[in-house]
Amino acid sequence: MERRTAHVRRQTRETTVEVELDLDGAGVVDVATGVPFFDHMLDQLGRHGRIDLTVRTHGDTNIDAHHTVEDTGIALGEALAAAWGDRRGVERFGDATVPIDESLTRVAVDLSGRPYLVWDCDVPIEVIGETFETSLVRHFFESVVANARVTLHVHNLSGDNTHHVFESVFKSFAVALRRAVAVTGEQVPSTKGVLQ
Repeated sequence: MERRTAHVRRQTRETTVEVELDLDGAGVVDVATGVPFFDHMLDQLGRHGRIDLTVRTHGDTNIDAHHTVEDTGIALGEALAAAWGDRRGVERFGDATVPIDESLTRVAVDLSGRPYLVWDCDVPIEVIGETFETSLVRHFFESVVANARVTLHVHNLSGDNTHHVFESVFKSFAVALRRAVAVTGEQVPSTKGVLQ
């Protein structure tokens, strides 16, 4: 089977982002966005999704993390879409429920070609550390979904610690994505014959 890889570079006046990934990797991750908590979450995505993932983002973090997180999500979504191409042979659907201590999150993904996000994830605090706004996590997933063209449901079922909640979100997404991209057949898994 041909390796499913992608390299995306995105440059704006606010950020420069490079994403390289291999869907058939071993979870080797090398991430540097200038936003430490975000780096930690991307690391979870690569490791638990068994995606080899390299991310380099230089953004206007002197203002805040918004553009960095958003543009990284856009580039990651584009890279995912490029790596799986027409989605021929993939399982298509994946789901996972992952605990992190008191937190439990259920995620389901469909490589449908139709971007849609259902977000049911209330968190106890608005800022992690000194600067990371927790609303950026939803925005990151909005950016990924729109550019990867997937349907994603995220339901946090319990959690008192915001760090744990988001870690369970990213790990659940990683495992669900790993299951969805698994090659289990030869055809495009759709009665339409296409996933676009």
